[in-house]
Amino acid sequence: MKSGTVSKSDAFSTNDSTMVCGVVGAEDNTKWVRVWEDNFNWNGRVDPRKWDFDVGGNGWGKYIFFVQFVSFVSCIYVTNLGNNEQQYYTNNRLKNARCERFPGSTNGRLIVEARRENMANYQFTSARLKSKRKWRYGRLQIRAKLPDGRGLWSALWMLPKKQTYGNTYWPDNGEIDLMEQVGYDPLSIHSTVHTQAYNHIKGNQPTNAITVNDAVSNFKIYTLDWNVNKIEMFVGDDKNPFANRILVWNKQGNWTQWPFDKQFFLIINIAVGGTWGGAQGIDCNIFPRRMEVDWVRVYQRC
Repeated sequence: MKSGTVSKSDAFSTNDSTMVCGVVGAEDNTKWVRVWEDNFNWNGRVDPRKWDFDVGGNGWGKYIFFVQFVSFVSCIYVTNLGNNEQQYYTNNRLKNARCERFPGSTNGRLIVEARRENMANYQFTSARLKSKRKWRYGRLQIRAKLPDGRGLWSALWMLPKKQTYGNTYWPDNGEIDLMEQVGYDPLSIHSTVHTQAYNHIKGNQPTNAITVNDAVSNFKIYTLDWNVNKIEMFVGDDKNPFANRILVWNKQGNWTQWPFDKQFFLIINIAVGGTWGGAQGIDCNIFPRRMEVDWVRVYQRC
């Protein structure tokens, strides 16, 4: 994975006059320059120069067999003791992660697709992409349309490049969840941060959720603004990406409360099941289900 901070020297030219030094719908007068992006404007595999993949199921716990009855359908699948997730993540496999052009357009989008199929003792497959680019501070925007269906757990989130603080990678070094959504409550959009002092194991993580009535029917823009003193997360649309502020987390204390001064990378994934996504079971009749990502853009201040 490529290392190094994102700086103005990483910026590239663009023919989009609205984005040369700025972002559509910026909530203030701050000027920004786009330093990294992926628009997925082709048919085929995900660009390996920009993305890595987490692969497998054994990285998320041990295997046990579990039987669940959902709506008169018996699902027999392998569950995972680490987080109770039941998917096997594949490596840049077209069925689970691909770029597709919109019909009749040269513009494309990323498809992340969860499927019901047997692989490596699992009954479900999916994909978990990790950006090769890492950065510290700036603005991340993702235009995406989310799936629904009981048993899904979709996320746009970030983890640190490396362990710098504490005795463990997580939660000591932080986690930023720009968007999490579970398929049994698909219109609730959650934003959260985790630190050593505040995390879901302790049940005190800073988190908030809002209702977005068209989250699964239309593309929405999810924004993370991250600077030396504050993290803010928003959801909106093309006219106003900052229409709804979901969460604000201000810097406080030492690294146990604010480890967000190091490089992080982006993760895009759909899990199946899990302690949260599978809290109301898995409807085995919904598959395949997809999350569509129109584009991903990272900005720094001009």
